[in-house]
Amino acid sequence: MLISLRALKKAPLATLMVVLPVSLIPACSVLSTGTQVAAAAPDMFVVMGEGGVPVARVLTAAATCPLITLDGKNSVMELRAGAQTLPLRETRSAPADSKPSDFPILTCEKTIPVNTSAVLVQGHSLPLPAPQINRIVVIGDTGCRIKKSDHAAQSCNDAQQYPFAAIATAAAEWKPDLVVHVGDYLYRENACPEGNKGCEGSPWGYGWDAWNADFFRPAAPLLKAAPWVMVRGNHESCARAGQGWWRLLDPRPLLPGRDCVASVTDDEGDYSDPYAVPLGSDSQIIVLDTSNTPGGVIPAGDIRVSKYTDLYRKMDILSQQASYNMAVNHHPILGFSAKQNAKGKITLQPGNAGLQSVFGAINPLFLPPRINALLSGHVHVWEQVSFSSPHPTQFVAGFSGTMEDTVPLPVTIAGDQSPAPGAVVAQFSSWVSGFGFMTMERAGSGVWNVKIWDTAGKQVNACRLEGKHSVCDIAQVQDR
Repeated sequence: MLISLRALKKAPLATLMVVLPVSLIPACSVLSTGTQVAAAAPDMFVVMGEGGVPVARVLTAAATCPLITLDGKNSVMELRAGAQTLPLRETRSAPADSKPSDFPILTCEKTIPVNTSAVLVQGHSLPLPAPQINRIVVIGDTGCRIKKSDHAAQSCNDAQQYPFAAIATAAAEWKPDLVVHVGDYLYRENACPEGNKGCEGSPWGYGWDAWNADFFRPAAPLLKAAPWVMVRGNHESCARAGQGWWRLLDPRPLLPGRDCVASVTDDEGDYSDPYAVPLGSDSQIIVLDTSNTPGGVIPAGDIRVSKYTDLYRKMDILSQQASYNMAVNHHPILGFSAKQNAKGKITLQPGNAGLQSVFGAINPLFLPPRINALLSGHVHVWEQVSFSSPHPTQFVAGFSGTMEDTVPLPVTIAGDQSPAPGAVVAQFSSWVSGFGFMTMERAGSGVWNVKIWDTAGKQVNACRLEGKHSVCDIAQVQDR
């Protein structure tokens, strides 16, 4: 029986769980402990595309894509990517620490017409966008970090050290209308060091097993709770997990040469046009792909100058469509990070210099005038920065599972400290060494109540975003 959108929105979380029939389930799966057990069903989810058009995705081990039912009418889902082992390409790791990316699944999809009221796959409902988005969950940097080059091996087998599954469950229980992921989904790039019990048996590399362990398995409750806006992070650039990004998550068509399969086409695969997702009431999110920006100034002649110049101008045009705009990208343009040297001295670092160098050449305020807020990740903390200068509020939500940054940010920002030239800080709030998620609840025209939650779903801070300005209850959340 079809379920109406209104009934779906009121249904308890349990009714939203999607399970594929046995014919679609792989025979077995290897858990992080190395034990073979019956696999969970591949994920079904909805990703929001250009203009807010929802796209249904099903990842399946079956031989063909399943039927999808749109308001009572059946059609076959389209094949986006077939099962395939991709040849080893140049990556950020040495060849000895890399391997070909194996995707032994089909990625199936179907664009859902706007105003569709019910969508079913094999009898199971998929979440649809509400006419007005009032409740948004924001998460970022969710994968478990295993990287040989920086000797980082997060304890992926410890739910306390890698709590993304708990965060996804708590965020789903908040019953959002939309989920925004600000980038960096896959961190298990290299094999777990021998003898390390914390990550022993973990899948690694850029294939489906690592994607499943790092994102799809722990994110399952939240994928079933609401449609998603997927933002691309630097971990999804072509030299890292870009192949999986294009096959699994990006809402746009998968095209040869834009799929990160061969490094010779990375100048296409590493960049994308921005697009807008309407939120209702003359507000929208503008999604930016800044995955390949460097940390330093981009020199003249670098392809990123022309790519990000074009991105800025298209963002500016999109911002004319609504009176209230939130831009979402991975790298904070107007946020801070902190570094500590060998002698213990802590220095405050500004926002991303690569984007600042290109955007600042167009506009000294770095973002188009109609951008009210910027949501980002990349720095593994939660952070809020509001300005007395005409810059938009910056929120950083890179605190949802990846090994955290532990160098403390200051409680207050000195008058001579700024994340970008000309940006004058008026309000600053942070939470370092705490995992969690952020929520945004509409409170009026251009007004959002923002709350910060820990892994158990307990609120730790609250802010109010009004226009371009924000203020939080607590200047700095202390370690919990």
